[in-house]
Amino acid sequence: MLEYKIQVRNILKKAYSHELLNNLFSHPYTKIEFVMADVGVTRITAASYLNKLVSKGLLSKIKQGRYNYYLNMPLITLLMNNNEDLRSKHIEQIESVNE
Repeated sequence: MLEYKIQVRNILKKAYSHELLNNLFSHPYTKIEFVMADVGVTRITAASYLNKLVSKGLLSKIKQGRYNYYLNMPLITLLMNNNEDLRSKHIEQIESVNE
């Protein structure tokens, strides 16, 4: 996450905020509306931030219907890998206490 933070800072310069970084890592995806609410910026500014991060490869943009979703692929990869690690471990089932 530190490397990602440094990259975001370099791309957005003075526009960087910790609230934006928190938004990007709170969920595997974000939307313009989420950034507006979390960072306290206008729609145009939020879209500008997200599109700059897309152009530099830090986010992936997917249009679904009339909405744009901005995917944090490093976070998605991390979550997917952790999920596979959990599946590969043998988890003992607990039997029901009701007989």
